[in-house]
Parts: sequence; C-alpha cells; structure tokens
Amino acid sequence: MVDASVSNERNEIGRPLVLLIGPGQGGDSPAFPLLMKELSVPRIGPGRSRTRPDAVLGDKAYSSKANRVHLRSRRIEAVIAEPDNQKCHRLRRGGRPVRFDVEKYKGRNVVERSFRTLKQWRALATRYDKLALTYRAGVMLSAVCIWAKHLAN
Repeated sequence: MVDASVSNERNEIGRPLVLLIGPGQGGDSPAFPLLMKELSVPRIGPGRSRTRPDAVLGDKAYSSKANRVHLRSRRIEAVIAEPDNQKCHRLRRGGRPVRFDVEKYKGRNVVERSFRTLKQWRALATRYDKLALTYRAGVMLSAVCIWAKHLAN
C-alpha cells in the first residue's frame, strides 16, 4: 500500500489523499511517480485542483536519484533522508550533499500516524484478502471513514 498524506493548515492530521495498491513484495519507490501523478487536492472556491505540493516528506526508501529528479522537475522540495550507502557512493565520487531540512522532516510522523490509523482494521494490517480488488475496497472504505469522522467534527 502506498499512501500520500499531506500535512498543512487544512490537513493537520494526515488524512489520506491518494491511495495506490502495489504488489506486496514490491517496493514503494517505483510507485512514487504514479502516486504523484494521481495527487489532486480540490481548491476551496474557484480554480482547478492543486497537483503540486510544496514539499514531499519521505523516508529513506524514496531517496533515489529518479525520485529526486522527478521532484526537482516539478519544483517540489524533497525532504527525504539519504541512506548511508548513498552517502558513501556520493562521497566517493565527490558529489554534493543533498539538501535536507531536519525541522521539516520532523513532520513526517504525520504520515506514519496516518498509516497507523488506516491499519487499525486488522484485515488491512495483516492483508487477509487475497485479491487486490477487495483489499483496495477495504483501504478505500477505511479512508472514507477517516474523512467522514473529520467532516463530522
């Protein structure tokens, strides 16, 4: 499961914005461009939906050169920690260190908490469903419940 949660003034608690179901043994990083392509946040009032966030907070799994180039081409700040093996390769080649805002990265816990909220359903946490279609339906239903609880307040 790949999740995009945004934390800003309107979405402080990390409600899910985009949900894509990938293969269970596959990594999240190859699905990142697809996730960014599907991201769309409706504006309040007139105007088209916003498709470019100010920044992306990702863990070390998203620290690939392709993801960073993709974000840079869309003028999105990448707040992604660099793994030790990439640091070593970069230092060996004499490359510049990647920009990394430690204060912004502290906000990444919002994303992790949104995963925790989605996985409160045991069927989602353990993936009892064999078919991706039924698993996706459970994830979408869980996301709808999260949004409905927010809108009821």
